[in-house]
Amino acid sequence: MPAITYQNTRTNIPYWVNTVHVEQQRGYAYERNGRFFHIYGRAQDLWTISIGLTATQTASADGLNGWANKTFGAQNTLPMEHEPGEVINAVWRPGLIFQNDIHQALSTNEYSQRVAEQALRILIEKLDDVLLYLEPTPSGLMSYGHKTRELLILACMEVENFWGQYMSIANTASAGRGFSTNDYIKLLRPLHLVEYQVRFKLINGGYSFQPFNSWNSTNPTQSLTWYDAYNKTKHNRELHFSSATLENCLHAISAVITMFCVRHSPFPLISGGSFLSGLFNQHFDIALVGANPASFYVPAINAPVGFRQDLCCGTMAEYVAPWKQNPLVI
Repeated sequence: MPAITYQNTRTNIPYWVNTVHVEQQRGYAYERNGRFFHIYGRAQDLWTISIGLTATQTASADGLNGWANKTFGAQNTLPMEHEPGEVINAVWRPGLIFQNDIHQALSTNEYSQRVAEQALRILIEKLDDVLLYLEPTPSGLMSYGHKTRELLILACMEVENFWGQYMSIANTASAGRGFSTNDYIKLLRPLHLVEYQVRFKLINGGYSFQPFNSWNSTNPTQSLTWYDAYNKTKHNRELHFSSATLENCLHAISAVITMFCVRHSPFPLISGGSFLSGLFNQHFDIALVGANPASFYVPAINAPVGFRQDLCCGTMAEYVAPWKQNPLVI
């Protein structure tokens, strides 16, 4: 039986406060080795799944769905797309939060993460420099010049670098002599790019954008306005210099941020404690919008022999099994 996810509407755990579901609105449950497991999770921002809030009990005749209904008031139940402990290689989803787990599950390491961090740091530092001269007001967002053109080109080249990495990870050949947006558009769905929303903090009232929200296979270049602007101003500055606007730079940098998060998770940016993390939090924050919780990753827990049989809740982090990778298919 596959794992399930649902909306929590009550908390019925002995000796626990009965309001855990108010902040932890989602549940993820499965049966494994004769036990039921339920892991709490949030339903906003980065949809964090909290292994530290895991309820478990010996499996009963109620079945998994019956247990979830009785204990957590499960509503709008969905089957999970992945078995407990399974991930798609190189694609971050909620359920991965600790650095060691992320590196193991996504086939990455500290070195490759640091290289990607350095490239993003340079882009945000260059944006910082541009913002010394251009104010991000509605009229300022339409401003352009050699510095914005340079920043737009560098940001879009970094997006292309990520795209190329994923074509290699998926072992995909190009349709023509080289990869183009006709190939890269195939990454849209398996990487869940539409969900990522970046907010720029230095605009009064906030300024949020989903850099891949409009991307489609009918017009795979033109439907990404910031990427189309990059192509135009790169190949014909005289005619398309005005396409290199500050607004397109912000969208392109948000696309780099999105690709970084897919490959390395958002956590080095929002809580990494590095110079880059400080820069990122000064200018941006990131969230998943319209996320599909059925596509998240649920850790597989191996409770030790003799573990208590009654319903209890607490951290099960020390019992999480290594993650199993499934190949990325596009």
